[in-house]
Amino acid sequence: MKEVRIGKSTLKGSRLAFGCWRIAGTWEARKVNAKARESGLKAILAAYETGYTLFDLADIYCEGISEELFGLALKQSKSLKKSALIATKCGIRIPEAGETYRYDLSADYIIQSCENSLQRLGVDCLDIYQLHRPDWLMDPNEVAKAFAKLKKTGKVKHFGVSNFKPSQVSLLQSALKDSLVVNQIEISLLQLASFEDGTLDQCQQHKITPMAWSPLAGGYLGNGKSNVLPSQEKYKPIKIRRRLDSLAREFSTSRSAIALAWLLKHPSGIIPIIGTTKPSRIRELAEADQIDLSHEQWYTLLTSALKEDLP
Repeated sequence: MKEVRIGKSTLKGSRLAFGCWRIAGTWEARKVNAKARESGLKAILAAYETGYTLFDLADIYCEGISEELFGLALKQSKSLKKSALIATKCGIRIPEAGETYRYDLSADYIIQSCENSLQRLGVDCLDIYQLHRPDWLMDPNEVAKAFAKLKKTGKVKHFGVSNFKPSQVSLLQSALKDSLVVNQIEISLLQLASFEDGTLDQCQQHKITPMAWSPLAGGYLGNGKSNVLPSQEKYKPIKIRRRLDSLAREFSTSRSAIALAWLLKHPSGIIPIIGTTKPSRIRELAEADQIDLSHEQWYTLLTSALKEDLP
């Protein structure tokens, strides 16, 4: 798989990222069993063998179990440990008894969360550390202090954000010495907001790499919906799936690979995050790296996805 540069950093990772949200097979740590752990490890190693080197995690994925599983995979494969770019996230607090579900980007919480993730992963340093959700009480100067401490102590190489709007990115960046390298957002043919709200323009202008979560719209653009979020229930994929199938036949590939190739075509350098844990699907989706849609083919898919015709 081709490699791309991540933001303004010197890091280079695979053109598609492997997402570790579902590698534990469940969202609840107490439900994880030996079979699920084995399946998760196989998925990680299958992704690496296929050419994925950028791995996306978060401290809340299965209450930390996903990070632990990835740490175990690093112990089992020396080549994976040597080649993997590890990106994880913090900022969403799992409520304890009597607490409110909330976001927390206070300096102490960021630093403690990072140290916890490092311990679960079994590594000394993270390649990319992201703020998972924008905290409405975020003080950019406080975040900057946390980032500076983590970098000075060698615990994080580069920083990024997730689900931040352009104004929130600008606010945080104004307080930082180093450039943010990624903004992870939902992007797909059924979620075009980032094309219209300035997010991808900002990424392109400031060389911030956009990482696309749910690039297949919860499965709507693939083999069928799976793990669909409430916000995705309204998606209407029938028209766009017909166009995807037509191009899939032309390129002798799957509709999923075409949908991912559509994202890869954009000049901002979108990195789609693959969420499947099935080795066969992991390999199938990697075909997107070999597909180069024409300008016309790209717009054919766009106009199928839009609710109204282009003006």
